[in-house]
Amino acid sequence: MGRIDCSDDMLFEKTVSKETKFTGRVFEVEVKTVTTPEGATSHREIVKHHGGASILPVDSELNCYFVKQFRSPFETVMTEAPAGKIEPGEEPLACAAREITEETGFTAGKIEYVGKMAATPGYCSEIINLYIATDLHFTGGTPDENEYLRTVKCPLKSALEMAESGKIEDAKTLVLIYKAARRFGI
Repeated sequence: MGRIDCSDDMLFEKTVSKETKFTGRVFEVEVKTVTTPEGATSHREIVKHHGGASILPVDSELNCYFVKQFRSPFETVMTEAPAGKIEPGEEPLACAAREITEETGFTAGKIEYVGKMAATPGYCSEIINLYIATDLHFTGGTPDENEYLRTVKCPLKSALEMAESGKIEDAKTLVLIYKAARRFGI
């Protein structure tokens, strides 16, 4: 039962045990046994993820560059800001700079950090670092092996309309569109 009259300290769960159930290339799955604030025992299924970075390229005419790619969990092609997982030892900014070039062919003269987000905090530890890229220069891209995508150019104002109408559904992309629209006064 939710409480509105308690401190955050009264919401913490105590981990009793953890067991890794799956280890893959991108994430691992862990099942935790916890004691709830009311003393009950419960289980939490957690996807442990090393994190990622997403970057929205915006040119001098306020056009954004997105990628379209097939997303297997949804069996559809989605429109997204370029993004990728952070490699071991890699800084989020380096990941964002790598992804913009691999996926769109652009390099950026300026990359601005605009925050981070917990994509699905109910069951996944992934934190996505968010960036806006400007002063773009096309140098050519090279997507990862088995990564099939198409770059699309879209005015920021149109992207905002697509976000508000539900035509763009990806959370990190929605956050970046709203942050860019605010940053550029749209």
